[in-house]
Amino acid sequence: MSELTLEVVTPDKTVVSTVATVVMCPGVAGEFGVLKNHISLLSGLKVGALRYRTESNEEHSVFINNGFADVNNNVLTVLAESAEMAEDIDAARAEAAKKRAEDRLADKSEKVDVARAEAALHRAVVRLSLTKK
Repeated sequence: MSELTLEVVTPDKTVVSTVATVVMCPGVAGEFGVLKNHISLLSGLKVGALRYRTESNEEHSVFINNGFADVNNNVLTVLAESAEMAEDIDAARAEAAKKRAEDRLADKSEKVDVARAEAALHRAVVRLSLTKK
């Protein structure tokens, strides 16, 4: 096989199944790229944007909510807690989630799980950034 197959899978569905020329992944140790004939690799992924280019030179982005990337035999499989194509992101919903997280972090009178609120804020900000591209 001389092409790179990209599969982005969540517990609910397959989000992407395509042939790509290059894939940029949000690794826990930093962003990394995958091309065809890449050496075998297993890496953790953090919340961020996975970007890929198809053979027809179209660029696409996918929101990734943590997971793992496995590269073997020209197949990149991304197993994510959740994922969605950038064009499928509901900007109004992401904006509402951002506002809720900011309100929780600003409200000092209430017992707030700060780490959880910060994680929610980060996810919302990444989703919003993908809607603006």
